[in-house]
Amino acid sequence: MLYYRIGMELILQHLCVLGQVKAFMLQFIILNSSRDQLWSSPGVIGTLFLIAIVLFIAVVIVVFRLSSFFDRLQKRSERSTQRELKQQIINLEDADVDDILVSRKAARRYQLKGDELGSGGEIRDEKGLVDYLTEDPENPIVDEKKKSPLKMEVDPALKQIVVWYLAAGVFWLVFGTLIGQYLGMKFIWPEMDSARFLSFGRLRPVHTNVVFWGWASMAMIGLGYFVVVRTSNNKIFRPNLAKIAWVLMNMAVLCGTVCLMSGINNGGGEYREFIWPVAALFAGGLILTFYNFYRTVATRKISEIYISNWYLLGGLVWTIVLVVIGYLPQFQDGLGETVIQGYYMHQGVGMWFMTFTLGLIYYYLPASLNKPIYSYSLGVLAFWTQMLFYTLIGTHHFVFSPLPWWLQTVAIVFSAGMFIPVVAGTTNFLLTMRGSWSDINKSYVLPFFLVGVVFYFVGSTQGSFQAFRFTNFIWHFTDFNVAHSHMTMYGIITFILWACFYAILPKLTGHEPPQLNVGIHFWLAFVGLFAYMISLMAGGTLRGLSWMDNNPFIDSVILMRPYWVWRAIGGSLMFVSHLMFAYNFWVMVKSYPNTKAKHTQSLEIVQS
Repeated sequence: MLYYRIGMELILQHLCVLGQVKAFMLQFIILNSSRDQLWSSPGVIGTLFLIAIVLFIAVVIVVFRLSSFFDRLQKRSERSTQRELKQQIINLEDADVDDILVSRKAARRYQLKGDELGSGGEIRDEKGLVDYLTEDPENPIVDEKKKSPLKMEVDPALKQIVVWYLAAGVFWLVFGTLIGQYLGMKFIWPEMDSARFLSFGRLRPVHTNVVFWGWASMAMIGLGYFVVVRTSNNKIFRPNLAKIAWVLMNMAVLCGTVCLMSGINNGGGEYREFIWPVAALFAGGLILTFYNFYRTVATRKISEIYISNWYLLGGLVWTIVLVVIGYLPQFQDGLGETVIQGYYMHQGVGMWFMTFTLGLIYYYLPASLNKPIYSYSLGVLAFWTQMLFYTLIGTHHFVFSPLPWWLQTVAIVFSAGMFIPVVAGTTNFLLTMRGSWSDINKSYVLPFFLVGVVFYFVGSTQGSFQAFRFTNFIWHFTDFNVAHSHMTMYGIITFILWACFYAILPKLTGHEPPQLNVGIHFWLAFVGLFAYMISLMAGGTLRGLSWMDNNPFIDSVILMRPYWVWRAIGGSLMFVSHLMFAYNFWVMVKSYPNTKAKHTQSLEIVQS
C-alpha cells in the first residue's frame, strides 16, 4: 500500500510538471503572436458581437419609449383641441349651437360612395374625415391594448414575509452599493482617507458580500416564498421558520460586515471572506429556508411540481452543499484551496444566484404577460444541463496556474457546454415574450425582464468565450473581469429581481409607484451599467495587451485612469438609480398592513 501511494504521488508530480511545460509553451506562443490575431480570436469576436446585441436592444427600447412619448403628446393635443371646442360652444348663441348640431348629425349620416380614392377625380376631404395619412395603415407602430390591473388576495403571513425579505434586500442594496460607489471614487482619488477600516482591502469584500448575501439573497428568497406558495396552491409550511431564517441571515451579513471592516476575515477566498461562525449563521438560514420550501411543495394541493420549484429547491440544495465544502478545514491549504476556491466562487454565482433567479423568471415572466411559459421541455433541458455543466467550470479562473492541465481543459470544455442551457433558457423566455412587444411602451416591468434576459444570454455567453485560453490570457486579472461580473450579477440578477419587485408588489399592497420614477430608475441603472461595463472592458483589454508587451506594471495603472473615471460615472448613475428604487419600494409598501385585499380572480398560469 505504501509503494502504491508513493507511485501515485510520483505520477501526479510528473503530470503536474508536464502540465506546467505545456502551460509555459502556450504562454510563449501567445506572447510571441502578433497583435493582429487578437481581432481574429473567436472569444474577442464573440464578445464584440454580444456587446452589439446589448446596443441593439437599447436602441429598440428607446424607439418604443419615444413612440409612446409622441403618442402621449398627440393625445394631449387632442384633449386640448376638445377643451377649446367646448369653450367655443359655451360662448355661442343657442341658434348657432343648433346649426352645429344639425351639421354634425348630417356628417354622422354621411357614407362614402366607394370611389372617392379609386376614381380619376381630384381627391378632396370636404368633410374633414382624414386626420392622419400613412402608407402602411395595417401595421401601426404600437397596438393599443387595455391594461387590466389585478389585486391578489394573499395570506397575511405570506405578505408579511415577502415584504420583510424584500425590505431587507433593498436596505442591503443601498448600503452595499454605497460602499461600491466609495470604492469607485478611490480609484480616482486614492488619498481620500487614511482610516484602516476604509481601506480598499477591507471595503471591497464588504461591497461584494453585502450585495451577494444581503441584497440578492434576501430579495430572491422573499420572491421565492411567493412562488412556492402560489404554484403549490398551499400556505407556507412554517411562517415562524421564515422569520427565524430572516434574522439569522441578516445577522450574518451585519456581523460579517463589522468583522471585515475590522480586519477579521477568512483569508484570500473571494466571496467567502466571512469567518466560519458568520458563514454558519447564513448556512443555518439557508437550511431553514430549504426545509420550509421543501415542505410547502411536498404538501402541495396540486399534483404537478411547477418548473420554478425545480430551480428554487435545486439552488438551495447546491448552495447548502457549497457552503459546507467551501469551509471544510482540510481544503484550506495549498492547491486544494485553489480548486475549492474556483468551485465555490463560480458555484455561488451559477448554482445559487443564477439558478434561483431563473426559477423566479419561470413564474413572474409568464404571470406578468398573462400567458404560459413557451416550453416546459426547454425549461427542463436548461435545468439539467445547468446542473451538469456549471459544476465543473470554476477552474477556468486558474488557467495557466499550477493546477493540472487536464483540469483546466475540462473547465474550458464545460464552459463551452454552458451554451446549451443558456440558449435553451433565452429561447424559452424570448418566445414567451413573443407577441407582447407592444407592452414595452406601457409598462416598465417588461423592459426590466427584457434587459435581464438579454444579459443572461450576453453575459453567460461572454463568460464562456472568456474561458478560452487566448482570451483568458488577455483579460484575466484585468478590469475586464470586473465588467464581466457586473454584466452578470447586475445585468442579469439585479434587473430580473427589479422586474419581479415591480410585477408583484403592486398586486400585494395595492400601491403602484409613479411610472416616471420607475422610468428614471430603469434608465439610470441601464445607462450606468453600460458605461461601467464598456469602459472597463476597453481598459481591461488595453491593460492585458500592455502586460503582453512586458511594459512596466505602473504603465498599465496610468493607462486605466480615464477608464476608471468612466467607471465612477457609471457607478454613480447606478447608485442614484438604487436610491430611486428604494423610494419606489417605500411607496409600494408604506401602508401595506392597512391594505384590504380585493376579492378578484387571481392570475395563476401553470403549464403542466
